[in-house]
Amino acid sequence: MRKKFVVSAGAIALVMALAASVFAAGSFDFGLFRDGELRSRAERLYGVKTGLVRSSTASLTQEQAASNPARLAKLTRGLKAEVVTDESGFVTDMLALWPNDFNPTHLISCNEDDETEPGVQRINVATGAVETIVTGTVACDGIRRTPWHTILFSEEAGGGPEGGRVYELVKPLQTTGVLLDRATGEFSGGVGAENLAVRPALGRLSYEGFAIYPNGLVYYGDEKRPFEGDPGGAYFKFIPATLRASGDGAVTDLNDSPLAAGSVYGLRLGLREEASDYGQGTNYGFGTWVEVCTGAACEDVDLQAVTISLSLTGYYRPEDIDHDMRAAKNGDVKFCGNNTGNEDEDQLYGEAICITDGTIDEAGTNAATPEVQQFVVGHPELAMPDNMAYQPGRGNWIIHEDAATDYPVADNNDLWDCLPDKRDDDLLSDGCIRVATLRDLTAEWTGGIFDGTGKRFFVSVQHNISGTGVVLEITGWK
Repeated sequence: MRKKFVVSAGAIALVMALAASVFAAGSFDFGLFRDGELRSRAERLYGVKTGLVRSSTASLTQEQAASNPARLAKLTRGLKAEVVTDESGFVTDMLALWPNDFNPTHLISCNEDDETEPGVQRINVATGAVETIVTGTVACDGIRRTPWHTILFSEEAGGGPEGGRVYELVKPLQTTGVLLDRATGEFSGGVGAENLAVRPALGRLSYEGFAIYPNGLVYYGDEKRPFEGDPGGAYFKFIPATLRASGDGAVTDLNDSPLAAGSVYGLRLGLREEASDYGQGTNYGFGTWVEVCTGAACEDVDLQAVTISLSLTGYYRPEDIDHDMRAAKNGDVKFCGNNTGNEDEDQLYGEAICITDGTIDEAGTNAATPEVQQFVVGHPELAMPDNMAYQPGRGNWIIHEDAATDYPVADNNDLWDCLPDKRDDDLLSDGCIRVATLRDLTAEWTGGIFDGTGKRFFVSVQHNISGTGVVLEITGWK
């Protein structure tokens, strides 16, 4: 039997008066309340017990990190880190799962170092053994497994005649110790040199992120900052000369790859007055894909120079991007990525953006209108976002910080787990929580990627204090 409670009008008036006084005094901080609510509901929203309130300010010694590299990561309750390897390249960046997302036996990794160090490596997930596939790249950064079962890898090496290029690899488990001659684009030596090819049709720039679709479409950005009035890096789309059909299988001969030839388009925003309002100040909203080149004219084209000559829309150092798997399953193009900004000198904290381009079929013929909108706005705690990883199942996004760890005070780089936007009025993420922080003021998180379940997360702790390349597997998401 329920008890009846009688509340007097005087009591109600007293409560309302107290509430009014709290708000009037300005002591109620709704932003802190919101952040607390996200952490308290983390199990339902993010699949973890809660979120970390603060970044770590600790930094392990070299001896401590070397003796147990998993200690480099401080994780929120519910997550656990295990060491996959501490023998990869010292600046291991992005990772690709091989041979598939659900039962990966290997990670294929890029090492962001000079041509004297390993460029592409394979890491045995079960044993941690590391073998070098290719040496000779400069700043190998972006890497993805393609829908046609090859490995695309690239260099963050600027534009111009010696700038960054894209390369393609088949049979990554049967290719070892090959040397790249960057001047000629030829591979030689080792085992399986014939399994590699340069892809000059995508042009030259500072590569990092890729969104790749089964018909051969490839989206990518240029990690370039603005300079003396020239725009920062633009976003580009590659459309192959022959689009792949839905029934096309794996590529075993590189001559059959859609990356061999095609056309490149650059993104220019602004449709008002017959698309004349492009340029500084137009960084979001609708736009067009401007043709840069087609066929042989695309080979090694300097896309950084083209950004200026074609007045493409520039951003502050576009970094990694990943495609939205739910959108792709519905036949649509949507990918999200980070523009890293510049925290310590400008207090420009960076941002995450999402780009849509109609359906996959429409995008393949440039029949859609591209749109760019902000997804996460950077701030002093979530600063200079770098890598981006989509989480299958939940549809959340993991943002990796590459912030200035000595500004304004010493604190470490974090992993942020961000909700997708749902039915509220804005287009932004519905909220982010910190799920991991480093214990190393010299390091950053890079290259994180989920397996197909969304519950295994592989991530590199780049240039960490141990002096060795460390890759972790983080589990525990519900």
